[in-house]
Amino acid sequence: MLFLGNLGNALEVPLDPKVLEGLPQPPTITHQSPKDFIIDPRENIVIHCDAKGKPHPSFSWTRNGTHFDIDQDPKVTMRPHSGTLVVDISGEKVESYEGVYQCTARNEHGTAVSNNIVIRQSRSPLWSKERNEPIIVQEGVSLVLQCRPPAGLPPPIIFWMNINFQRLPQSSRVSQALNGDLYFSNVLKEDSRNDYICYARFPHTQTIQQKQPITVTVLNRKCVRVLTYGSAEERRPTFLIPSGSSSSKMVLRGQVLELECIAEGLPTPEVSWSKVSGEFPAKRTSFLHFQKTLRIVDVSEADAGEYRCTARNRLASVHHTIRVTVKAAPYWISTPRNLVLAPRERGNLICRASGTPKPTITWAMNGIPIESECSDPSRKVEGDTIIFEEVQTGSSAVYQCHASNEYGYLLSNAFVNVLSETPRVLTPANKVYQVIRNSRALLDCSSFVHGPFEFLGDDIQILHPSLNVSTIVKSVMRKGRGWEKPTRILKQPEYKVVQRNRNVVFECKVKHDPSLIPTMTWVKDNGELPDDERFVVDSDSLTITDVTENDAGTYTCIMITTLDQDSASAELTVVAPTPAIVYEQPDPPTDLELTDQKPRSVQLTWIPGDEHNSPIHMFVIQYSDSLHHHGHWHNLTVVPGTKTTAHLKLSPYVHYTFRVLALNAVGLSNPSLPSRVYKTNPSAPDENPSGVDGFGTEHDNLVISWKPMSGHQANGPGLQYKVMWRQKDVDKEWTSVTVANVSKFMVSGTPTFTPYEVQVQAINDYGIGPEPAVVTGHSGEDLPMQAPDNVQVLVLNSSLAEVHWEPVPPKTVRGRLKGYKVYYWRERSLHKHNPHHVEQQVLTFSGNKSHGMLPGLQPYSLYLFNVRVFNSKGEGPASSNQQFETPEGVPGRPSFLRITNPNLDSLTLEWGPPYDRNGRLTGYTLKYQTVNISDVLGPVEELALPANETSVTLLNLKYSTRYKFYFNAKTGQGAGPVVTEEAATIMDEGTLHPAAPAFGNVSSSVGEDGTLISWEYWGVEKNVYVEYIVENDNKEWQKEYVNGSRVYVLKGLKEGLSYRVRVVAKGHNGQAVLHQSEELLVMIPAMAARQVDIATQGWFIGLMCAIALLILVLLIICFIQRNKGGKYPVKEKEDAHTDPEFQPMKEDDCTFGEYSDTEDHKPLKGSRTPSNGTVHRDNSDDSLVDYGGDGGDGQFNEDGSFIGQYSGKSSARDTAGGHESSEAPSPVNTSAMNSFV
Repeated sequence: MLFLGNLGNALEVPLDPKVLEGLPQPPTITHQSPKDFIIDPRENIVIHCDAKGKPHPSFSWTRNGTHFDIDQDPKVTMRPHSGTLVVDISGEKVESYEGVYQCTARNEHGTAVSNNIVIRQSRSPLWSKERNEPIIVQEGVSLVLQCRPPAGLPPPIIFWMNINFQRLPQSSRVSQALNGDLYFSNVLKEDSRNDYICYARFPHTQTIQQKQPITVTVLNRKCVRVLTYGSAEERRPTFLIPSGSSSSKMVLRGQVLELECIAEGLPTPEVSWSKVSGEFPAKRTSFLHFQKTLRIVDVSEADAGEYRCTARNRLASVHHTIRVTVKAAPYWISTPRNLVLAPRERGNLICRASGTPKPTITWAMNGIPIESECSDPSRKVEGDTIIFEEVQTGSSAVYQCHASNEYGYLLSNAFVNVLSETPRVLTPANKVYQVIRNSRALLDCSSFVHGPFEFLGDDIQILHPSLNVSTIVKSVMRKGRGWEKPTRILKQPEYKVVQRNRNVVFECKVKHDPSLIPTMTWVKDNGELPDDERFVVDSDSLTITDVTENDAGTYTCIMITTLDQDSASAELTVVAPTPAIVYEQPDPPTDLELTDQKPRSVQLTWIPGDEHNSPIHMFVIQYSDSLHHHGHWHNLTVVPGTKTTAHLKLSPYVHYTFRVLALNAVGLSNPSLPSRVYKTNPSAPDENPSGVDGFGTEHDNLVISWKPMSGHQANGPGLQYKVMWRQKDVDKEWTSVTVANVSKFMVSGTPTFTPYEVQVQAINDYGIGPEPAVVTGHSGEDLPMQAPDNVQVLVLNSSLAEVHWEPVPPKTVRGRLKGYKVYYWRERSLHKHNPHHVEQQVLTFSGNKSHGMLPGLQPYSLYLFNVRVFNSKGEGPASSNQQFETPEGVPGRPSFLRITNPNLDSLTLEWGPPYDRNGRLTGYTLKYQTVNISDVLGPVEELALPANETSVTLLNLKYSTRYKFYFNAKTGQGAGPVVTEEAATIMDEGTLHPAAPAFGNVSSSVGEDGTLISWEYWGVEKNVYVEYIVENDNKEWQKEYVNGSRVYVLKGLKEGLSYRVRVVAKGHNGQAVLHQSEELLVMIPAMAARQVDIATQGWFIGLMCAIALLILVLLIICFIQRNKGGKYPVKEKEDAHTDPEFQPMKEDDCTFGEYSDTEDHKPLKGSRTPSNGTVHRDNSDDSLVDYGGDGGDGQFNEDGSFIGQYSGKSSARDTAGGHESSEAPSPVNTSAMNSFV
């Protein structure tokens, strides 16, 4: 048979390696760096660009759109036989190499270009220093702790931990938002802590930075609400984010959509999600952060629509709707394919891309826009297609297709290679073909030619002859060889009726010739299966999970081999679930069996229990280790609910027992019965401890720590740790020690803050672990030794100064340099009227700074400051105190402005100087203007007043007119802020009827509920206010509006203070005072609360009884003591003593010497003893007049003893005056007397 043909299309086999060996070819980019290339500033920059072609292409680069001459930069080299650039950044700033790079590969047949490669260095900026004020909040209210991390590249990963590097627990009440802030729906007392720390981890450089700790104090609801954010009882949910009832969000196709709703309320609201316009894509949807975040991965246009989040507690529910729109950066539908054409042939380059909005397609040839090239009659551009006709030799080129919209761009290279080559047969000779008996056979004859061709064969049917065949090829087929058995389906899929949301399995078992390679394909309704993860194709089955009505149809399995195929079909019918079905958790699996036992693996099989009308989603496999943790079960793995077998990977030196649990939509089943014990043999450790670190706790030690290994990780008995260390760049040999049952080891006697290399290796009785990684740590730090030198200050203005210092030598830091601290304080004001004020402040600057700004200074003041360096250990010595003075600034507001003595044509203004003078006052400025009843302002009058004045009277004003006053103070730097006030002159007496004042009989009474103010009022104005102010206070009057009443209760007045109170009537706008009562001074008692009658209290009655009993006992003891001495006559007592002075009074029984009071010798009524307890007499020749006073009225008793009263001296009388008796005085002498017996 002779077959003749003609070549009418592009050659299809030019990429065969045997052909390409000797053919010329334009350049093709084979490897390039990503478009957005983030580099590590610590490593050299490597920008990849590789290409192939024949001859091999040369390379060049552009940077930021201009030619990049790498020969002029000694830091930049290009790899041999490649366009890859390597930039040595040692000693260079990485920023100088950031930019947009593009690689060009060219040879004599064309030019290919790479994507635009944007080079940016990764950044992990330091956290800005800020002082976090303690947060005091009342229990039950919501709270947001802001993180606000520094903007890094790429963005950091945010997490919250405490000072011990433990993650803070989160829940439906406390959770982290996508922006890193920590949200409390309501705070509890246990939320009080002083170490809420936000951490930012920069993944590219693997650095972690932390925010200053935040202190939160939660007061219980009974505490006084002072300095708090508020208080709360139970309340309805409201959204903290997002705000409002609706919002919108745009996401790009293929990216991740994250929607967030965080609500506050009490009790804690629960958040749920729904899609208004459809259902969630089941396999791409997840809910994070306790249902507060909805996450959909690999977003498509079908995910656009409205999403609703609902926050609900027992009080109410609230909704927020988010409208999601999906845009798309350009993506390829078909990229242009390389063309190899013969002269005078025709062909097409097609470049099709889609996106939202629709991308723009442009073309370039050899890197130059095609419209800039000379016109070529053999080439025509029609949108996304270039049509070639009658191409000529030498017109080879590389074409670039650009597809772009506002969200991105695509670039693809495709070459057109015009070749004129001799024919070549590519099919190997003597090839053996396998065919099915009595079937048609296809014999392949691949070639690479152009021009007319013919094909010869004997009794062979040519199917789809290749158009690139032109040489005469003779094929000979040997009969009797290569006949194979046909493919047949043994078990066809069966007709299925399944309820919605259940699973279904179609089986398709096939028999085929073992020498053939089979391929199983499933189709639905003669089309492809839906692109849905619910459809799972295995080697001999099709499983559809969670069936829906749309899954109904005809399913066909097709088995295809290299020679033939077979197919079979079955129909699926989906019905609604049977009503009133009871759904329960599944029964536990049974018959656990261990097979395929190997040293580190085993196969576990089981039989599922009853599903109870809810399909089993998965099986949970657990194990118990009777060797290490007997009785404790741990999760090992999970398998899909359609599987009943699991291949388990095991660890050495474990005594395993397995059990299986089934999970459906209702919940977990009870565990199965345990399997038999499976023991694995011990071995040497496979790994070493993690978390190895080296640090110092004192200036002369190094602590090496690690995370202890578990029994599973030990792989055998006798677990120990080999700890090794050496001083970096000094020691060559390692020092080591072997320890057990510890997680750290301390090396003593190390130099201060010196780098050490440390290793920790695991060892057991069966060997040692792998070579451990080397970790660099430092020995302990010590306080810095030296203060910064050359400290200077530059005053920039009245509130800002700049401090400069010289950095300390690194060796004196003796640790990690954390930075510098500037301590500064206001020593005093330069103005004699301002009080002395000392308030020390501290500003912290990073270690690479040698200067810093001191903001917020008080003008016209003397400041002192010093500078200190600090490391992780603490602060070094302070530099010597320096001082500076701030210049004058503008003054503050006048402390008060009062308008008094309103008359027919005059008003008096009184004021106080500003609290903050900020310099020397040069005077005051007063401006005023009239205000009519329509609030229209009149012309402004201005008056300059001297600095020493505190009042002024304005004359010649209009009667019955309201005025607005503007008043401020001035210094040499200018005028300060204005304080305003309004007042009105009184009406002309000729226009008023003689009448009593508008207010009268103003009175007050203080009660439990507040202070009641009452008055009489005869005016017509309706705007009546009660105004009050603390006595001797210059602040503004507080006012309370009175709604047509003649009484008002003032609440909240502080105990123990005096208040000035008055009643005023104002104009229609509540500003101008038209009538005013006399001021009333109200005293608020220190104990305004209700007094309790303690006489009726049980504790008081008991206390009084105890005191009475104690007094009774003391009186009995005193009576006994007084009677111990017996009865003696006074005369005998006088004769018994020759001492001219009497005995002093005893302190224990209240008697004189050894005398005792009896009924016959009682002192006179109203008499007293001297204060010092003794009675003095004069010499023995004293007369009775000296004892008895002026009257000499002494008396004798029957026994001859003398009874009378000595007159006391004036000094004794003065001393005893504070102890006078309340009884009637003696008739002998009315003055205070001393009694003698």
